[in-house]
Amino acid sequence: MQFHDLKAFAAAHDNFEIRVITHAGSHCFQVELEDVEGGRYSLENRGKPMLFRSLDDVYLELKRAGIHRAYLVQYVPQDEVVGREAHYRDPLASRVPLVF
Repeated sequence: MQFHDLKAFAAAHDNFEIRVITHAGSHCFQVELEDVEGGRYSLENRGKPMLFRSLDDVYLELKRAGIHRAYLVQYVPQDEVVGREAHYRDPLASRVPLVF
């Protein structure tokens, strides 16, 4: 999903979730949208996932798209190493609300 697609989607729909995904040890953030039907779309630029260096950069782009709320999701690989189920995709267990 391109940035202009995200902006148009946000203007036309009100029931979706934006996730800002980061991996432990990484300083990059990726934006993902999940719609009501369960479809997941990553914010892309020229066919490649768009990566942000800081949360401030994410905030600015999402604000430009008319979005004021998202969830921060951090992937922690240690869960898999110690035999626990990875829960970074489970929205109730691993998300932190962001409001900007």
